[in-house]
Amino acid sequence: MTKGRLTLPSETNFLEETKELIERWGADAIRDSDGTKLDEQIKSLPAKIYTTYFVARAHNEFAEKHPEETQQLYLLSDRITAVNSSVTISFMKGFLKEQIKPDYQNDAKKWWEVIDRTSGEVVPTTDWELEKANDQVIIHQAKAFHEYTVSFLAYMVWDPTQMYNHITNDWGDKAHDIPFDVRQPYSNHHMKTYLKQWLKDNPDTDVVRFTTFYYHFTLFFNDQRKEKFVDWFGYGGTVSVRALNDFEAEKGYRLRPEDFIDEGYYNSTFRNPTAAYLDYIDFIQAFVAKEAKELVDMVHASGKEAMMFLGDNWIGTEPYGKLFESIGLDAVVGSVGGGATLRMLADIPHVRYTEGRFLPYFFPDTFHEGNNPNIEANENWLTARRAIMRKPIDRIGYGGYLSLAYKFPYFVDYIAEVADEFRDIHDKIKDVKPHTVLKVAILNAWGALRSWQTHMVAHALWYKQIYSYQGILESLSGMPVEVSFISFDDIIASGVPADIDVIINAGDAETAFSGGDYWENTELVTTIRKWVYEGGGFIGVGEPSAIHKNGQFFQLAQVLGVDKELGFTLSTDKYFTEVKTEHFITQDTKAFDFGEGMKNVYALNADTEIIEYSNGEVHLSSHDYGEGRGVYIAGLPYSIENSRLLYRSLYYAARKEEAFEKWNTTNPACELNYYPEIEKFALVNNTMDSQETVYFDGQGNRFEVTLEPSEIRWEEI
Repeated sequence: MTKGRLTLPSETNFLEETKELIERWGADAIRDSDGTKLDEQIKSLPAKIYTTYFVARAHNEFAEKHPEETQQLYLLSDRITAVNSSVTISFMKGFLKEQIKPDYQNDAKKWWEVIDRTSGEVVPTTDWELEKANDQVIIHQAKAFHEYTVSFLAYMVWDPTQMYNHITNDWGDKAHDIPFDVRQPYSNHHMKTYLKQWLKDNPDTDVVRFTTFYYHFTLFFNDQRKEKFVDWFGYGGTVSVRALNDFEAEKGYRLRPEDFIDEGYYNSTFRNPTAAYLDYIDFIQAFVAKEAKELVDMVHASGKEAMMFLGDNWIGTEPYGKLFESIGLDAVVGSVGGGATLRMLADIPHVRYTEGRFLPYFFPDTFHEGNNPNIEANENWLTARRAIMRKPIDRIGYGGYLSLAYKFPYFVDYIAEVADEFRDIHDKIKDVKPHTVLKVAILNAWGALRSWQTHMVAHALWYKQIYSYQGILESLSGMPVEVSFISFDDIIASGVPADIDVIINAGDAETAFSGGDYWENTELVTTIRKWVYEGGGFIGVGEPSAIHKNGQFFQLAQVLGVDKELGFTLSTDKYFTEVKTEHFITQDTKAFDFGEGMKNVYALNADTEIIEYSNGEVHLSSHDYGEGRGVYIAGLPYSIENSRLLYRSLYYAARKEEAFEKWNTTNPACELNYYPEIEKFALVNNTMDSQETVYFDGQGNRFEVTLEPSEIRWEEI
């Protein structure tokens, strides 16, 4: 058994059990969680003390004195159809009044908007009136059978994360945390004076765990206490009249409510961002970075470390943003949902260490009689471990009520094994660069800003519309390739980076991940075509490069060798359906799984190598384009087989098939990671079953091996 690199949650009146688990799990740090506290006896244990610190919530005594400084957001009413010249809109219908309160302090005629959603026109302020007593807007001079909405400014009087925890754990009459806006004068003064005193009052705290800083990602609830809208990247909760005025003074133009409402999409990360929204993101990040640096400097001056939780109130602190370094944080901790979220943490620059909070969270929704938490813990560890083998985080930990987890002895035993294995991996390969043959670029509208964060709605949760794309990142997270993230604007401005072997463009048409109207840019299209023609590899998944223009849907159809039928070319016969039964890409594939797949994709000509064809559609194909290649995949949910299919596709697209049988395995359930600097390699069994495989060394020599369930076997060169 080894010790260290693990953070243990604890709680009041749980001293002896905490001491026991410190020893069994080798923990060297103790933390509290939302809803728990550490008593003085626990703080005296020989371990670092992490203390959760809420900057802009959990200060209700202050917040209740300054309700005008409560955080705000723009919200959109239901669409209401006018049947005559007058229509009434109850704009609070469907929103939770425990969380949302209309802003009646600022002039609604100046800061709200009523829009005719049929024509797209803004209704003049003289044609509508506000009835505050009923939370209604009455529109006059309406056009019959046009639809109307109200975009209204509101206060968010209950912090969304505390609300979720409150409901999940049935906290009853516990006070609702009121989030306040530190852009406002009293709030800004309070957060700094409070932290200054708090640092003096908490000498036992070693690490201040900011959870996080100021603004929560966009999350509001419906009148049934269910989530109504959630965007883990949303900046909707940062708005205020003061922010809008400051933005206008800094940027030289005024934002409209519609710049936040975005036709009801609320600037979802799946939308191509507007120029105004990108300006606003920069504006918020600059403010947050400046203010957060002041708090971090105070923490450092007190002799403590400053850690940021990558979640909850993290908006404006995006760790791959250009201003993140200026904050000066010591560490970032975040929730690990699998390999992609592990890499999202592990790759963060400009901090001394990163920490992953593993699943399950110690809450009663998992730790209850009749449930086996080991199932979730095992799946979480095996998927994250693939990524750790490529880029380790520095620490692992858990959160919630330790008293719940303690009731499951077999869970306690399993986490002890996980902790030891993690420490062993870290000790061997931290700061050791693994061997790679290929460099892959993920191409979308967000680029490096959202590294390892594509196709997320609510931080790594499963959605029907995205799992067929999220599997790409999950596969890449533990794959022996180097991964980068580039934007369409990057290529338009500077071309394709010289060290890229393969570009992946994946997503549904019109989304920020496929690209939408970016593909109307001639420079973007011709630059990528030329790059592939001269030897680059391009993999398109779903509806890549898709926008209907100039007689085709996929603007890189000639690169990929396929296009999608929209109904406009049904009169054109499509004779190319012959399937290549043997192909490099599918040598390890026994059954295909394209997830939700894609309908009506067809081959353009006989040169397209159709690899999978069913239901009258192409789901997997390849096409030579000059010296390069395009590969099309209908969808790629994560699985061991699909990860291998993507791995082979990368080699094939890059025309490096001859290198595939070097530092590799024949069994897709097993992976080989080679570390030249330390002259070691690791054979990894990614399943809970015994696996037999042949592996190849750097010269392509074959060796047979049997790996025990979930075994990692280290070998020296």
